[in-house]
Amino acid sequence: MKYRKILALALSCVMAFSVAACGNSGGDKKEDTTQKEDSSAQKEDSSQGEDSESDDGATASGDSTDITLWTYPIGNWGDSATVDGLIANFNKAHPDINVTVEYLDYTNGDDQINTAIEGGKAPDLVMEGPERLVANWGAKGLMVDLSDLWTDEAKEAIYDSVENACQNNDGVFYEYPLCMTAHTMAINKDIFEKADALQYLDAEKGTWTTENFQKAVEAVAASGQAQVGAVYCGGQGGDQGTRALVNNLYGGTFTNPEHTEYTAGSAENIKALELLNGMEGITFDASIQGGDEINLFCNGTLAMAFCWNVSQEKNNAENLSFDVLPMAFPTESGDPQLCGGIWGFGIFDNGDAAKIEAAKTFIDFMANDETQVVESVKASSYWPVKDLGNIYEGDELMTEYSKFIPFMGDYYQVVGGWAEARTAWWNMLQKLGTGTDVKAAVDEFVSTANAAAAGAAE
Repeated sequence: MKYRKILALALSCVMAFSVAACGNSGGDKKEDTTQKEDSSAQKEDSSQGEDSESDDGATASGDSTDITLWTYPIGNWGDSATVDGLIANFNKAHPDINVTVEYLDYTNGDDQINTAIEGGKAPDLVMEGPERLVANWGAKGLMVDLSDLWTDEAKEAIYDSVENACQNNDGVFYEYPLCMTAHTMAINKDIFEKADALQYLDAEKGTWTTENFQKAVEAVAASGQAQVGAVYCGGQGGDQGTRALVNNLYGGTFTNPEHTEYTAGSAENIKALELLNGMEGITFDASIQGGDEINLFCNGTLAMAFCWNVSQEKNNAENLSFDVLPMAFPTESGDPQLCGGIWGFGIFDNGDAAKIEAAKTFIDFMANDETQVVESVKASSYWPVKDLGNIYEGDELMTEYSKFIPFMGDYYQVVGGWAEARTAWWNMLQKLGTGTDVKAAVDEFVSTANAAAAGAAE
């Protein structure tokens, strides 16, 4: 079961941080030697063929193949010095493959790739998540089927929820994953302590109930904190936080388990939105997105952030003048279901067999080589998608955030019409902030989102 696999990882790592014994916990895992041997054999076969010319005029010969990697800023995978080091490792094992890297951001990255696609110059490799690789470009028939990388050994090692997210409903794999995280929320511990609100949460486990969340917000607001939290809705940036907040409060869901229908209009979600809309200290703010909320939290304007994870604390460490306490989203059941991030590699089908094979060799090395994979994952500042033992021994911050990995819920961001649904979501939240009836606004969202899903399925 996916939960059991992820729970086993987190428990093994938490124990390791406590007793320094997790370093050998991956010893009973099967080595991915079969996959590496297959990849090497395939590379050797391709190197014996005739020279071929790619669409952009580059020559892929038996001696050298040139490929391009475009990567979004996933931890230090957006840092050229770090990536240069990773590629240097790759070239020690595969000197016949030359990798050129383009660094993207989340502001213009999609436009850059879409422009390249339209011009027939799509990159060979792209590093991102299933919502782009599977639900977007894969659904459009632009990506290579990576099923041959998903060997029996890989399927056994990689967590079920991650495996499910990397394939479409027909079982075609468009992503091979490397790393993952669970998104959380966070509170300003100093403000909560001053308001005597820490009594309403379990700081060690990082959990709290919906009832105690209400009590804590009331206490912080009563202490003089003008803005406790903001349901940001100026755009889609960081919307995983608002979705997780709403879904967790009373046990609602965003989609069905099959990822074919949006279910955000449930009674549980309507109840959650009505609660938030009526809470003193919580505002629906159409002037900010997730990144803005993070800035307001870090400068003390907001007492809590719904758009948070370990990278945010690392990136903002120099700007914080207070102690941050990461928390799971509040629930009635005590069983939080956090939105997760999964990142890995996909290959655009540019019609060049040699380049595709070289790209698969790169993926196999970065994600499966037993020496390299640890370095590849650590460059992301996240956690591996399979049990690699304790790769963050001695890192107190990663230790603290590792407890949230067992709470990672269903990765539903691969449902059809995802882009349209994200837009409809923040538009719906904006309407609630202006006084629109909650049920009417939610019903409109569900109608819009499911129409997009139906259109994507045609």
